[in-house]
Amino acid sequence: MGDTRHVPRWVRGMDSWPLWSLPRRLTVFVVTVIVLDLTAIGVAASRTTVYVHDLGIFGLLMLCTAASVELSRKVGEKGGMIKDVHGVWELPVAILLPPLFALLAPIPRIALLQWRVRHAPLHRRVFSCASIGLSLGAASVTYHGASALIAVGPEGYLGRGTAWILLMIGCAFLQLALNKTMIMTAVKSADPGTSIRNEVFRREPLYNDLAELSIAVLVTYGVAGNPLLALPALPVVTLLQRSLRHAQLLSESRADSKTGLLNAATWEREAAAEVARALRTGAPLAVALLDLDRFKAINDTHGHLLGDQVLREIAGALTSVLRDYDLAGRFGGEEFVMLLPQTRAVDAFRIAERVRAHISRLPIYAAGGTERVPVTVSIGVAALDAGSRRELPELLAAADAALYSAKASGRNQVQMISTSRGLSAARPAVPDKPPALRPADQPAAQPPPGVAAELGTASTARTSSVAV
Repeated sequence: MGDTRHVPRWVRGMDSWPLWSLPRRLTVFVVTVIVLDLTAIGVAASRTTVYVHDLGIFGLLMLCTAASVELSRKVGEKGGMIKDVHGVWELPVAILLPPLFALLAPIPRIALLQWRVRHAPLHRRVFSCASIGLSLGAASVTYHGASALIAVGPEGYLGRGTAWILLMIGCAFLQLALNKTMIMTAVKSADPGTSIRNEVFRREPLYNDLAELSIAVLVTYGVAGNPLLALPALPVVTLLQRSLRHAQLLSESRADSKTGLLNAATWEREAAAEVARALRTGAPLAVALLDLDRFKAINDTHGHLLGDQVLREIAGALTSVLRDYDLAGRFGGEEFVMLLPQTRAVDAFRIAERVRAHISRLPIYAAGGTERVPVTVSIGVAALDAGSRRELPELLAAADAALYSAKASGRNQVQMISTSRGLSAARPAVPDKPPALRPADQPAAQPPPGVAAELGTASTARTSSVAV
């Protein structure tokens, strides 16, 4: 064994870095992005002549970055997907200075966030810095290459000034797209259940990105005329940052932290408003309660981390299957709830069955990725048909009774209560547990008081589907 006394401590501890505990393909991707960024910095440094004027503009913009971080530091920085507007100061670097400065621009900001705001895992900070640097570098190379062609080309219909502005806007979009692609590739590798649509293409994230890009373009145009115009822009950027965090806090107060769906209080509030509207207009509507089958066994067998993954996968399935105007929420534990506006009883039944079948096919694997964990759900549906005057609590009680009946009838199925159709059920062709394992003398479960008569007099219709 060699003498390691003179080896730096951080080198001796490399084996324990959290980076190596990531999935292999994610580790390879993270290391590749970091190495590419370092290589690009080295190549750019060898080909760049640094001037005092460039250093002055770079220093001024980095001071604005530091001030922006400090002025918004008290609002903190949550883990997970983080959105801020500190990048407003980095686009001017990419457009007005050589690409070397664009590659270096994220380093002071990321270091300051790590030191002054929140200590995140170091590999995440370094990867974020590398992905931002590479995207800024690509935008800078594109802009300088295309602007040289504009300068020597004919005047054109729009004029060179307008052409440069359009080029700058295009490069800003290029930087945004490249950075989002690298970040979301890493996020999807870490958690395949993450919805790119929810994280990137929802209205709120798109609006935030557009606001940041617009301010960055305006700051770039101002600094190109007079670098000191960056100082009056600082309060505007800080105000935008604070308003963005305020919007994030409002969104987080409505969402369940584990699944991202509406929390119980928010769902009930919004669902009550939808039911009141349906009662006033006579529109059809349905409510569904979804409960994971034998969730405790999954936690006991595979651990709570996999259990949390199952909850996130269920939430992702609801988001992908339901319509944009449907309301999905987590009611607590392993129970979820859905409100289906403008939906007749027969259509609500079909939607719930589609959700059940989709969840039964989810590719969820235990540690090591070799053992597939079967996940099934039971769903109870209650429909508000024409002429019915049920309020939300009554609909929930009826859906809960239907769910209770689905559980008692063997799980992995949909049962529905309708004011006109009674109780209907969808039972899988392949039950989630072999009949031979069920006790023959197990007593039949009874529905909750208050809806026994409704269940007892219901007619039953069964359809078959295959649970994969």
